[in-house]
Amino acid sequence: MAVPTPETPNTPASPKLAATVLLLRDTHCGLEVYVQERVSSMRFAANMTVFPGGGVDRRDFPAVANEGMAVTEPSEADPESRIAQAFNVDRARAHALTCAAVRETFEETGTLLVRDAGGEIVADGHRFHRQRRQLEAHELSLTDFLSNENLALDAELVSPWANWVTPESNPIRYDTYFFLAALPDGQRADGDTSEASSSGWFRPTTILDGWRRGLLGLMPPTWAQLTRLDGVSTVAEALEAARNTPVRRTSSDFLGEPFMDEYFAVATHMGHLRKGMNR
Repeated sequence: MAVPTPETPNTPASPKLAATVLLLRDTHCGLEVYVQERVSSMRFAANMTVFPGGGVDRRDFPAVANEGMAVTEPSEADPESRIAQAFNVDRARAHALTCAAVRETFEETGTLLVRDAGGEIVADGHRFHRQRRQLEAHELSLTDFLSNENLALDAELVSPWANWVTPESNPIRYDTYFFLAALPDGQRADGDTSEASSSGWFRPTTILDGWRRGLLGLMPPTWAQLTRLDGVSTVAEALEAARNTPVRRTSSDFLGEPFMDEYFAVATHMGHLRKGMNR
């Protein structure tokens, strides 16, 4: 726990709302997940291996939030209500998280998790390269992009997976909601983003092995999601686990969390924890 100083006020920083997507695909070698290594100039988690994602923008929220957007019972006709219930948030926040997840995935990987006018999942996100750059530059909102191109958001394409909050002792904090998503047929993820120095598809066990050998850095939430995926064989199995496992709000300080013993034993020894959380 950090000791308060004149430069470190007693009041913890408010966590910024964020969404992260574990983009998955099946291969002959097993399940793979898409990850990026953040560039060294990033203010938070520099050089860390992470999943695509980022902060929720105010334009990700619905234009009109009303009392009807409360947490409701899930229904087949309303997948956003299931996201709200899974994450224990209101409908407006569920919508914003879904938008942020789709937007950040498109900005950072070129993968577009939406449907076209015919109700089919978009087969090629790279034809919207110009709009991707406009989204990155905050010149265009996701809502306007979808409306202009006659595309539709579908919350069925992202599945609630986890919710982690940065400890109060950290000066930069995030309240991050993790989603799972299958790579759509015909689409490909690229590394065309200024936020990452490298990116690619790997089996969870390969990433974890690289971390244990000191070849890459993982923050606690990333390590925990990879560890959870390590026992999963296919995308369908992962999505089924997401549907059947309650989301529990977790803090990265892990007091009383014995399942984190390996992380802290390895990370403290190699300095990954210090490198990842204090930059």
